[in-house]
Amino acid sequence: MAYQGPAYGLSRDCMLKAQAKFNIQDAVVALKWIRDVTQLNLDPPGSDKGVQDQIDFANVLKDGIALCTLINRLQPGTVSKINTMKAPFKERENLEMFLKGCELYGLKRHDLFQVNDLYEKKNLYTIVNCIFALGGMAKKKAFDGPTIGVKVADENKRIFSKEKLEMGKTIIGLQSGSNQGASQRGMTPYGAPRQILPDGR
Repeated sequence: MAYQGPAYGLSRDCMLKAQAKFNIQDAVVALKWIRDVTQLNLDPPGSDKGVQDQIDFANVLKDGIALCTLINRLQPGTVSKINTMKAPFKERENLEMFLKGCELYGLKRHDLFQVNDLYEKKNLYTIVNCIFALGGMAKKKAFDGPTIGVKVADENKRIFSKEKLEMGKTIIGLQSGSNQGASQRGMTPYGAPRQILPDGR
C-alpha cells in the first residue's frame, strides 16, 4: 500500500467522520459471526488480546480469505478459487470475488463496500455494515448456521384491479384539505403586501 500523507481540510473532515462511524463492538460481533460460520482463526497477527481497534479489524479481513470462505459457506461454489498468496493483487482479487458473490447472494449495491475501503483502511464502517447486511440476507434465505443482523424483509407485492385504481382518482389528497384548497381561488396573490389592520376594522 502506498504511503498516504496526513489529510487536511475537507479530506481530514471526511476521514474523521468515517472513523467516528466505526463501532468496535459491532466489528467484534461481525468477526465472531464470520469465525462461527467459517471456523477460521481471526485473531490479528501478533496479538493475543483479539481485535482492539479498526486497524486490527482491517488486518484480519484484508486478504479476503475469510470473506470468500464466508460467502462459500452461505452459498457453496460462489468463489471457485480462493487466493492464498500474500500478494496485494491476489488479496484485492479475493475481495472483488467476495463482493461479486454478495451481489449474487442478493445484496444491493448500497450494501457493499469498495475494495479500497478495506484494503487501504479508509471507510471501515462500510465493511461492518456489509457483513451485517449479509447476515440479514442469510436469515431471509433460512441459513441453518449462526446469523446476525436484521432479516431482510420479504416482498409484499400488491395487485389492484382497474376499478380499484379508478376509485383512487376520486379521493382528494390530504395535502389539499378540500376542493377549495386544491385551487388558488380565494388565496392572496403572489407578491401582494401583507395587510395588517388594527382591531375593530
